[in-house]
Amino acid sequence: MTLLVCALETSSNIHLKELKKYLNDDIELIGIFDKSLGNPKYDISDLAVMGFVDVVKKLPFFLKLNNEMVELASKADKILLMDNSGFNLPLAKKIKKKYPNKQILYYILPQAWAWKKKRIPVIEKACDKLLSILPFERNFYTQKDKIQYVGHPLLDEITTFKQELSHSGKIAFMPGSRKGEITKLMPIFKEVVLQIKKEAILIIPPHFTQEYIDEVYGDISQFTITTDAHQTLETVDFAFICSGTATLEASLIGTPFVLSYIAKPLDYFIAKNLVKIKYIGLANIFFDKMGKESIHKELIQEKVTVENLLDEYNNIDKEKFLIKSKILRTYLQNGSSKTVANIINQAY
Repeated sequence: MTLLVCALETSSNIHLKELKKYLNDDIELIGIFDKSLGNPKYDISDLAVMGFVDVVKKLPFFLKLNNEMVELASKADKILLMDNSGFNLPLAKKIKKKYPNKQILYYILPQAWAWKKKRIPVIEKACDKLLSILPFERNFYTQKDKIQYVGHPLLDEITTFKQELSHSGKIAFMPGSRKGEITKLMPIFKEVVLQIKKEAILIIPPHFTQEYIDEVYGDISQFTITTDAHQTLETVDFAFICSGTATLEASLIGTPFVLSYIAKPLDYFIAKNLVKIKYIGLANIFFDKMGKESIHKELIQEKVTVENLLDEYNNIDKEKFLIKSKILRTYLQNGSSKTVANIINQAY
């Protein structure tokens, strides 16, 4: 079987790596994904963008890429789309129109419940199977036979969870995986390190080259450097994290942290007016859906200051955080990789 994969995000490829362990040996991956997982047409390291403005700038390239993926779909038995609705949803529509009999699976669905619920009928029409990693997501869809909650992939990938608070004297910093995120947060994080005076561990995405690290991060001599996010989060006492999957990882592991995010002004304005949710951290969204108070603090835009970060570091209720971490793991139930692989492995 040939499987066309479109996974443009770093987090999606981490999930794809776990999923690949359970796919039949005769399944060949083609498309867009991390080159460590096979022979993609495009490696994700060449495609990373941040926010609405950057996407607009690269629009001609992504339109060309979209058309190339449609043509490549002619060679595939099944289509697997992962996250990134801005690219994958138009792609799904084009593939379904040109190849109506090809099965399209969407794993890690567009967050239509947060953005535009009018997209849901479009998603249902363009895709054959909707594989949700959010327990509440199925409630927003009308074609219940197409969508199922498959579990959350992080519960496959995280192997150790804290049962009690750690006292290692170490602090982790995760300024994101995109250049814009890193360059905005690193100057602030460096000042925080000077104030805390604890061992500071900087977690860097493993696919970054040394040349890129030197260019984007600047002087990081005051940090201990690692690429292993899960192991580091298990050992540190606290973390300062940009938004994204890493905030959910820390919440599940049981490491107290504060979310910090600075977007471009135009991006923030657009998002604030389009997104109809109270929080941007996934763990906080889950707790909101459960009718419970948030698990961690969110500092956005001008609120991301050294003073505010230090205040949260010094005053967070770590015992309360650990209790909520255990509630979150129960809520998400189990991992998703085996379930999704079994669905792909089935003949169509």
